[in-house]
Amino acid sequence: MDTIYALATARGKAGVAVIRLSGPQSRSAVTALGATLPKPRQAGLRRLRGHDGVPLDEALVLHFPHGSSFTGEEVVELHLHGSTAIVTAVLRELSLVDGCRMAEPGEFTRRALENERLDLAQVEGLSDLIEAETEAQRRQALRVLSGSIGKRAEEWRSNLIRAMALLEVTIDFADEEVPVDVSPEVLDLLDRVRHDLLSEQSGISSAERIREGFEVAIVGPPNAGKSTLLNALAGREAAITSEFAGTTRDVIEVRMDLGGLPVTVLDTAGLRETTDYVEGIGIDRARERAQLADLRVFLLDGTDVDLGLTPSGADIVVYGKADLGHTGATVSGKTGQGVGELIDRITAILSERAAGAGSLTRERHRIAIVQALASIDMAENHVRTAPDLTEIAAEELRSAVRALDSLVGRVDVEHILDEIFSSFCLGK
Repeated sequence: MDTIYALATARGKAGVAVIRLSGPQSRSAVTALGATLPKPRQAGLRRLRGHDGVPLDEALVLHFPHGSSFTGEEVVELHLHGSTAIVTAVLRELSLVDGCRMAEPGEFTRRALENERLDLAQVEGLSDLIEAETEAQRRQALRVLSGSIGKRAEEWRSNLIRAMALLEVTIDFADEEVPVDVSPEVLDLLDRVRHDLLSEQSGISSAERIREGFEVAIVGPPNAGKSTLLNALAGREAAITSEFAGTTRDVIEVRMDLGGLPVTVLDTAGLRETTDYVEGIGIDRARERAQLADLRVFLLDGTDVDLGLTPSGADIVVYGKADLGHTGATVSGKTGQGVGELIDRITAILSERAAGAGSLTRERHRIAIVQALASIDMAENHVRTAPDLTEIAAEELRSAVRALDSLVGRVDVEHILDEIFSSFCLGK
């Protein structure tokens, strides 16, 4: 196996730059740089030299022996001064070492998966942790990285295998009288797994929104103050504002952190009937995005304009331009009146939805749960109504186990590995 190396920190000037090596030639690579390895898991200050003996840098060198590293292989980390020239020179010297090559994106983590240091769900959690922008995303990613999905999947798997073993006992002794009816225990095991899977399934949507972000659409008639409100929420001039109706023609997006939740606020074109072709395209897009949004803020002006959208009980309805004297729930992006209260309402609604998030965070997780539930339902139906179909019931449980195994990568998942690791940087 090749020894791989890569810069594990961001490129550019910094106080410290870390180059990571993993593989059987890690020790030889350090020797080629004219240094010796410190004791395992201890840092040692070493002077690194090129193949011509010219000094490269003084670095802290850390050594993690085989079986005690992130990848499970022998790993060495070189903590250099964060100069672009130093990093380039050291990487160039490493390229001259036999058996060493530059790592591909995510290859360190892929080796951790192959060496069973992480399961597939933990790999996804690590990817989410690297991409986390808000506190809620950080907490969720850490929970997945800690192995919570693997622990739950192992529990479900054990129960299903136990149920399958009980059924296979009756198959093995089909010509003899089995002293105990196993169906009550089998049904109890299936019911427990089903209850857990349904609970996890109900939380996938919220977990996905935390990972990808909620969308909040500001909708209303033209010139109601939507763009001014967006600018007030963003704290900058994100959208053009004017006193002329129809200024906003496209959907403008602003990414925000509300109470630790990732939120994209959408400023949409004013909703009205129009003969302007370009404005009509903007209005159609506005309605489409508003219908798909997680939450809509209807900003009204007191007129009877047909918006083509009707607020639901889950939406927020306020009157804009509070500085002009509207009554009731009002907000003004111009003066800031009511903006804080509106942010609090949006945050409270989204926080309540996020509270139901489970451990599963991705669409492939949902598909695996749906497949497992379908197989469990079929198996239970056979156990209850067709004792002579025990073999089919056992096979359905095998299908359920395979679906759950895909959560953590126990079965062939090569078709999704490349997609996952392509999002990783070279040093991860």
